[in-house]
Amino acid sequence: MFGLLNINKPAGWTSRDVVNRVQRIVRPVKTGHAGTLDPLATGVLIVPVGRATRLTEYIHTVSKTYVAKFELGKTSDTEDSEGDVKLHEVDHIPENRVVERVVAGFLGKQQQRPPVYSALRVNGKRAYQLARQGEQVELAPREIDIFQIAVRHYEYPELIVEVECSSGTYIRSLGRDIGELLNTGAVMTALERTAIGSWTVEEAVAPDFDTPQDVNNSLLNPVSLLGNYEQLVLNEQQQGELMHGRRISLQDSDAEEVLGISQDGELLTVLNRVEQSDFFKPVKNFFPS
Repeated sequence: MFGLLNINKPAGWTSRDVVNRVQRIVRPVKTGHAGTLDPLATGVLIVPVGRATRLTEYIHTVSKTYVAKFELGKTSDTEDSEGDVKLHEVDHIPENRVVERVVAGFLGKQQQRPPVYSALRVNGKRAYQLARQGEQVELAPREIDIFQIAVRHYEYPELIVEVECSSGTYIRSLGRDIGELLNTGAVMTALERTAIGSWTVEEAVAPDFDTPQDVNNSLLNPVSLLGNYEQLVLNEQQQGELMHGRRISLQDSDAEEVLGISQDGELLTVLNRVEQSDFFKPVKNFFPS
């Protein structure tokens, strides 16, 4: 069993709940997930199955798209509606043009301060665990990239924003920062991940599998998701070399990483360039046994 599941995570489920549901059905086959969604959130959750769990780091390089709803005039210790929500005194309700300008200002690369209530580790412990114990938690800002961002609806106090961004972007923290610039505060009240790369929520399936065959029927080819990587159809000779861990020459490639695929479009290997040469070596092989 090898491939990726595009699952529409229900509200109230943790990402681990979804993985556990799949794992119980396909064990001893390995499963995982690529990109955590909070219980509040819904939408696209990629669940690798079998040897595809080795592709998680590559899936993280694919952009993610969200539609988020925020309520202005409030703040929260968790930056969403599930935390300790407090009213924020607002002297002036922002006009539409001001909101549009502030939101548009988040386009591009920037440093983002992650939320205290997050799964990031601080000295070996989860940040949210330390925060719940009343400890002061300071997380260093991290670079994120906002590829597209737009206001989809604004009628105070409700603000709906659509954003396409890099992995590691916290949308509730984006709302926090928008609220700070508007001098209104902001709390995220709903979040849907509408896409990861070209895979959309409209194509996602519910996690209601009953048998291993149900899971197998829903598995998708990772190649279609990893369109941000150069892809090379390998001939028989190249496949033979790579299958045994030997490197091959690719003189026409400018990429540092290449996906080696079969004539049928199946993923066979991930190749890395050998230091400033035309040679590539296999770093993750998925050849059929």
